[in-house]
Amino acid sequence: MAGRLDGKVALITGAAAGLGRVAAEVFAAEGADVVIADVTDGAEAVEAIAAGGGRAAFVSTDVTDEESVRAAVEFATAEFGGLHVLYNNAGVSLADDDGVTNTDASVWDTTLRVNVTGMALGCKHGIPAMLATVEADRQAGRRAGASIVNVASFVAHLGAATPQIAYTASKGAVLAMTREIAVIHACQELRANALCPGPVLTPLLAKYLDDDAKRQRRLVHIPMGRFGEPAEIAQGALFLASDESSFMTGQSLLVDGGITAAYTTPE
Repeated sequence: MAGRLDGKVALITGAAAGLGRVAAEVFAAEGADVVIADVTDGAEAVEAIAAGGGRAAFVSTDVTDEESVRAAVEFATAEFGGLHVLYNNAGVSLADDDGVTNTDASVWDTTLRVNVTGMALGCKHGIPAMLATVEADRQAGRRAGASIVNVASFVAHLGAATPQIAYTASKGAVLAMTREIAVIHACQELRANALCPGPVLTPLLAKYLDDDAKRQRRLVHIPMGRFGEPAEIAQGALFLASDESSFMTGQSLLVDGGITAAYTTPE
């Protein structure tokens, strides 16, 4: 049975661990050749994918460094012959991120540099490679199309229950950037959508859940009554990356347990 990403090359930032690694393994299982781009060593993730019968390669990448991002895209095209999917997953949420009156400028700078500028650099260098791949596929008589998946968050749609102003602002910027990229490239068989996870059990969230009171403060806002699992977010990313979403661009896919649908949670 054909995989949903057969014949495609996917570059995933921040894929050495966490949500990115889970997505890398899911994409590879669905037939994609996966490039793991991360500041952290991704050798273990590559080995896990190979053990499952998939193909992957690691390239050391700092998304805040333009030369590093450019080199990662060049590595992907040289290693696997093109680029069909750019999954901008890398991001940070800093412990000192608080309300607007209490957040230091350095927290703003770091958060926006990684979450917004890093994503913009990925698109800046990824899009030309993706358009070249689209044209090559068209010339070869293959189905042509490419997809950008930018990770935003449910907090881009409503205020966070706990203050994290820099993170919230950065994810709002991701939505705006994604919409504009989508419109500009819609006629070139290049789609761009944002994936907006709700609270997911990852190390990024764990620091906010170090006691039961903090855990319940988060859970009370989720109508489904639980946190999301990394595999559930990866399935959303897979849908956006695949041809199943071929008539979808400029949108935000919320995978949030119902948070943004609720005025209040049920008793």
